Amino acid sequence: MSATPRFLGLALHWQILIALFLGGLFGYFAHESVEYVAWMGKLFLRGLKMVIVPLILSSIISGITNLGTGDNLGRLGTKTILYYLSTSVLAIFTGLLFVNVIRPGVGAELGFEQSVGEVDATQVGFSETLLRIVPENVFKAFGTGDMLSIIFFAIIFGFFITKVKDNKQQDALINFFNGAFDVMMKITMFIILFTPFGVFGIVAEVVAEQAGNNDALLAVGGRLGKYMITVLLALFVHAFVILPLYIRIVAKANPWRHLQAMRSALLMAFSTSSSSATLPMSMHSVENGSGVSNKISSFTLPLGATINMDGTALYECVAAMFIAQAYGINLGVGDQLLVVATALLASIGAAGIPMAGLVMITVILTAVGLPLEGVGLILAVDRILDMCRTTVNVWSDSCGAVIIAKTEGETLKV
Repeated sequence: MSATPRFLGLALHWQILIALFLGGLFGYFAHESVEYVAWMGKLFLRGLKMVIVPLILSSIISGITNLGTGDNLGRLGTKTILYYLSTSVLAIFTGLLFVNVIRPGVGAELGFEQSVGEVDATQVGFSETLLRIVPENVFKAFGTGDMLSIIFFAIIFGFFITKVKDNKQQDALINFFNGAFDVMMKITMFIILFTPFGVFGIVAEVVAEQAGNNDALLAVGGRLGKYMITVLLALFVHAFVILPLYIRIVAKANPWRHLQAMRSALLMAFSTSSSSATLPMSMHSVENGSGVSNKISSFTLPLGATINMDGTALYECVAAMFIAQAYGINLGVGDQLLVVATALLASIGAAGIPMAGLVMITVILTAVGLPLEGVGLILAVDRILDMCRTTVNVWSDSCGAVIIAKTEGETLKV
């Protein structure tokens, strides 16, 4: 892969930071003219969405065929799933600890509830999540961007390529998907060149939506400030204490060096609130910055962007507990463990798109008998928390790639 794009001598993470700042200023002071720049963000996201499906498909198939035997795939898959499950559970218990200690919902006023009509409260149970993994029509899955189905098909397809007995046919398929992956990465890197412009448009539009609403923002901030602090503290501890300890203890690697390598990807995750849209940059960063081999990154990161949502799982747990506290409903140990289990399953089924966690929280509320109207309590501050939890999601995926690469001996010098 090519080096990180530079403009006027500035590294990409500095370009994104400048775009974040300028976009915020433009959205706040020129919110009435935001439609003149919002198109840049929408066009950028469309470009990223355009490459996600072919990139994931070619990446996973290429990665699996390069793994060699089925034993290698089984070992790598087991390590990846164990990492994702363990970090998600730790994230949820971290959120549970903070929300029980700080108790942000106790004494909260319910008079500022917002309409929840925009939230799709469709219930997605565990059995339905399992069924979604196997597509009825793989081409429909490609068209709708159903990542669970696409990843399942790619794993199956890649695995059975290694079982083709005709060496010429096998080599032809392997070379085709290796070539397709190389082409998709070149297209992706071309799109990434426009990241600062896209971030500028996205941030300007987000800020413009809130501009001119200062009184409402201050009122909401006073009522929801404690809730936001609880979520942000829990996310901070998980991201900067628990995950770095994983890297240091399990992989015996330098978490600070890895954080530096991931700067551009994390800023993109914060700006777009989409782990799927950030996937191309994440792959670029872990390979070129942290020395993770393509064999590992092409398998673990697409899978992580779909099923590993540490930040989302933590947020869903805190939000559910906050709503229970706000309504004066006391959840016992059994109910809280049910929240933990449901948050884990809901985070696995959540899409890597903005506000996906807000939709999935309705599953948890239903599971423990809390009113769905409680979602209205947290809508006002969901956007900024969505940006933060998505950043943690992406950070956890990248940490997993480093850890698994180290344990597999697949770390390259950079």
